[in-house]
Amino acid sequence: MSDWNHRHVLDLAAFSLADYATVLELAQRFRVMPTSGARKLPALQGRLVTTLFFEPSTRTRSSFELAAKRLSADVQSFSPSSSSLSKGESLLDTVRTYVAMGADLLVVRHRCTGVPASLARDLEASGDRVAVLNGGDGQHSHPSQGLLDLFTLARHFAPEAPTPHALAGRRIVIVGDVLHSRVARSNLWALTACGADVVLCGPSTLLPSSFAEFVAAPPPGQASDPVASRGRVIVGHDLDQALAGADAVMTLRLQKERMHQHLLTSLESYHRHYGLTHQRLERCGQPVPVLHPGPVNRGVEMSGALLDDPQRCLVEEQVRNGIPIRMALLYLLAAR
Repeated sequence: MSDWNHRHVLDLAAFSLADYATVLELAQRFRVMPTSGARKLPALQGRLVTTLFFEPSTRTRSSFELAAKRLSADVQSFSPSSSSLSKGESLLDTVRTYVAMGADLLVVRHRCTGVPASLARDLEASGDRVAVLNGGDGQHSHPSQGLLDLFTLARHFAPEAPTPHALAGRRIVIVGDVLHSRVARSNLWALTACGADVVLCGPSTLLPSSFAEFVAAPPPGQASDPVASRGRVIVGHDLDQALAGADAVMTLRLQKERMHQHLLTSLESYHRHYGLTHQRLERCGQPVPVLHPGPVNRGVEMSGALLDDPQRCLVEEQVRNGIPIRMALLYLLAAR
């Protein structure tokens, strides 16, 4: 853990293979806490974690707040509807108010791409030592979701040693609205870094062919890729072909507002072509786990029977794994 050098966590494109190993190792230690007797650690006692969510959230916000409490941190929550933003206060001034109250770490979610990174830069420029953790920004990035998905898969493939190596050589299929998904983008950086090949599949209106080159170069503002060799990214539009030989399948939430943008003809047609069912998963040639970042549109992205099958569907396992992953991130950032 001595190699960890991130002051903020904004995008998994900046993570090295060693960074993934560090987070997964810590998360595995925290994961066994509830069954080993101790539910709280004094690691962040006296630290203040502030969650600033400018978008609705159930899983991410609750998970971060519970993670902070399990590390004995104080937790402060922000609600835009009752804040001074409605009186014309700027976003940066609102955040600085919480920093002035003693926040050590800010978890920020915003509908606009780049807001957490912009806040991190502005706070650093003013000399504030607060850490910023991206809780999801626009269509750009959702680091903790990408990490908990990685952890869930690693635990599935190697329960006793869930390391990045557990993903090497695996074929992971991601299905759905990739174009608008920050979860898909974070998973592309994480999974390919660990040596997995990622097959993207969805309607052409929701999956441009340019995604095949998504991890070919570092994003703007990042000089180089910290990962020497990545897995491949393959783009396809036929789900039955994509599933052949898959080791795991992740389906993404279909954002129903896309219907109004005429990117889909109907939800029924989408489920018929891209919805997951037990029968369709037989194309994989072996029993494979199914993941979904939630919330799930039952009967659209996957059938109700598959969603309710704990032997195949790992949605609830993802929720459980979100807590130790976020504990690991909070610990690493607040300890700096």
